[in-house]
Amino acid sequence: MSVAMAIVGSFIVANKVITGVFPVFLASELRLSIGAVTLIFLLYIKEKRFPCISRRDLFLFIFQTFVGVFMFSIFMLYGLKFTTGIESGIITSTTPAVVGLISFFFLKERLTWNHVIGILCAVLGTMAINVVGAFSNTAHGAHALFGNLLIFGAVVGEAIFFTFRKFVSKDLSALVISTVVSITGSLLFLPFAVYQAWKFDFSGVTVNDWLLILYCGVVVTALAVILMNQGIAVVPASSAAVFTAIMPISAVVLSCLFLHETFYWYHYVAIGCVLAGIVFIAKAPPVRTKALNRMAEQARTT
Repeated sequence: MSVAMAIVGSFIVANKVITGVFPVFLASELRLSIGAVTLIFLLYIKEKRFPCISRRDLFLFIFQTFVGVFMFSIFMLYGLKFTTGIESGIITSTTPAVVGLISFFFLKERLTWNHVIGILCAVLGTMAINVVGAFSNTAHGAHALFGNLLIFGAVVGEAIFFTFRKFVSKDLSALVISTVVSITGSLLFLPFAVYQAWKFDFSGVTVNDWLLILYCGVVVTALAVILMNQGIAVVPASSAAVFTAIMPISAVVLSCLFLHETFYWYHYVAIGCVLAGIVFIAKAPPVRTKALNRMAEQARTT
């Protein structure tokens, strides 16, 4: 799980480079297509067949993919054009807090004091970047704020994706779900990617650029998911949530090393607040919503 979250952190840094070379829709299509092919191969090796998926689950997959993959990728990749990898990594680590808020407002899920404190810490972390950063750093202007807003939009999309994952049939394995999502995502991006590819000059793409695309497709989209699912199978859920703290640390360190970005004092404050929020949320007792209970009852009777 530590390796998986470190890989997710590297995804931000890799995309910061990729968006400087490839158009957004084309880059996403290449990554998801490579990931889908890899996952289909692994699914065939492990399960020997592609399982039947109900219309209800298929609808959920389409909705999840549109919000948590299609819109997530658009917000993330365009956001990275305006802001830094460091700030993107810190903002994306607020996902557990946003999941808590979405569950509270839309699923009527009860918020414990741990959730409330964790969410407040995440809010303070994002404020440290956008408010304090704007006054303390002259280079942190309107473009960076716009980029951070786009990154936060990606966080909301990812949080919705994770929230609705609870409604998917328990009979489907994580490998099947990841494969279907990758295939659906590549289909959503395909028409836009074809249009951008038609006008794109591929002669300017270097070997390193192609290797980054391959890395995002195989390592991030496929391997990281497999490692995380293997870890979740043996690690308690409360402990698993703490591992998400590795992601922003990985993104920050790799941004400094490979993108040569500057780490300011308010970044320390922001990442400290976000990590504290993750710990509080991880220690919160699990709760079930009325909506989840209804869905579980329907699943038992069908």
